[in-house]
Amino acid sequence: MTILVTGATGQVGAAILDRLHGADIRALTRDPAHLGERDGVTAVQGDLTDPVSVEAALQGVDTLFLLTSVSPDEANQAMMAVNLAKAAGVRGIVYLSVSHAGRYVDTPHYASKHLVERMIWTAGLPATILRANYFMQNDLTAKDALLEGVFPQPIGKVGVAMVDVRDIADAAVAELLRRHQADAPLPASLIEVCGPEVLTAADVAAIWTDALGFEVSPGSADLGAFEAGLRDRMPAWMAHDLTRMFGGFQREGMVPAPQAVATMEQLIGHPLRRYRDFAQEAVASWRT
Repeated sequence: MTILVTGATGQVGAAILDRLHGADIRALTRDPAHLGERDGVTAVQGDLTDPVSVEAALQGVDTLFLLTSVSPDEANQAMMAVNLAKAAGVRGIVYLSVSHAGRYVDTPHYASKHLVERMIWTAGLPATILRANYFMQNDLTAKDALLEGVFPQPIGKVGVAMVDVRDIADAAVAELLRRHQADAPLPASLIEVCGPEVLTAADVAAIWTDALGFEVSPGSADLGAFEAGLRDRMPAWMAHDLTRMFGGFQREGMVPAPQAVATMEQLIGHPLRRYRDFAQEAVASWRT
């Protein structure tokens, strides 16, 4: 039997494919050429917006990693994939959701993921829901601002437990293999996927100050100005969505439950990567 990985050419999907061994692996991608050559991985052309291609990709699959990118029809894509997986007899699903999915009620992609979570729980599907915190690697998009001495992400003063994409992939692989190797479908479960420390905008700016060797200050917390800046780089609907997310960070942060770090480290078998190490790696790569 086979494991199907969606979102295979994105940063999480690619990291999963780098780590997933000991099974037949199928990767769903719009363009197989973008996947490159990977031992043990079969590229399958398809798109979560196209149920015919998803249905074909699921034939012979017993375990599914489901990731949907931020889009106006994200909930529809994910729900369709879950329905098709159930119809195809898939015995295990690992779904990448987001921390605080049910609390950021004004954030469209959070609301979409919460709807899919409810679908999984209500149907009693054999799935692991990975609720991921803010990705450390998202801050690589702020390179230009950081080199000018500003950390521009308005994450606020409450703090978020940023998680390295590599740790997300490690958690996903552990759950995929646990479900893939089980003798029977396993009950639904939920795991909070977080980093090892809760950081505010000031904390992150101080880390970049040390990594870069010059002063980095937190940027403005003005969400209106932030959204206007995003609209220069992405569709307005996405800028609106992401700004609502940062508003949630400012209101209540993204603080994990007390046991979440220990649970994650037990699952992945190593200490969680720290933001300071991520920043230092980023700066080293910028200087080569």
